[in-house]
Amino acid sequence: MANRLAGETSPYLLQHANNPVDWYPWGDEALARAHTEDKPILLSIGYAACHWCHVMEHESFEDAETARLMNDWFVSIKVDREERPDIDSIYMSAVQAMTGHGGWPMTMFLTPDGKPFYGGTYYPPEPRHGMPAFRQVLEGVHDAWVNKRDDVEQQGAGLIEYVARSSQLRPQPGMLDEAVLTRAADLMLQTVDDEWGGFGNGMKFPQAPNFEFLLRAAVRGDVRARDAVTLTLDKMARGGISQRR
Repeated sequence: MANRLAGETSPYLLQHANNPVDWYPWGDEALARAHTEDKPILLSIGYAACHWCHVMEHESFEDAETARLMNDWFVSIKVDREERPDIDSIYMSAVQAMTGHGGWPMTMFLTPDGKPFYGGTYYPPEPRHGMPAFRQVLEGVHDAWVNKRDDVEQQGAGLIEYVARSSQLRPQPGMLDEAVLTRAADLMLQTVDDEWGGFGNGMKFPQAPNFEFLLRAAVRGDVRARDAVTLTLDKMARGGISQRR
């Protein structure tokens, strides 16, 4: 039986639509359930071309017993980092603060109001190379949530404060008018790969918000933005996107 990801459009989310995990996409429904049932959130972030994302899916998310623990103890949310780079950026900062490194798949545990309190990246199905088994992590987080709730919430509040302080983005005064949007589009268009599409050189990840932003610029009359998106999508259609399983 397919889970809630079956109605999504992201290729990465659709790859998990038949997992026995009761996955939610990021949204109000999942967050409301976490509040109502007072359960922590298990947030898993990855992308379609990520090798270890597929490995962890096969080893853990397709496993019935692991899925049972996830479904009993957590509200599980799956996010495509290419579709929601904003969410990825926030929680990547948190996992880097906790572990000193980051990567995908990213595995984060959050309070019902979204504060991260524990996390990491890939977890194997059995203890390996100093890494705990994923089920051990689930059991440990569940025990902490039930028996050390104050410590968990204090950890979450501290991490959010750290992420807010360390963010490189600072709000600037002034209105977000069309001139600001035009300048932003100009800067993006300067990085377009005129041969293969996308932005910059080398391997690229298709980030939907960038394309949507340029398409809005195209609607306002920017032909260069239209051509950049068209070139990129044509190259993707002709060359495909590599996906490993």
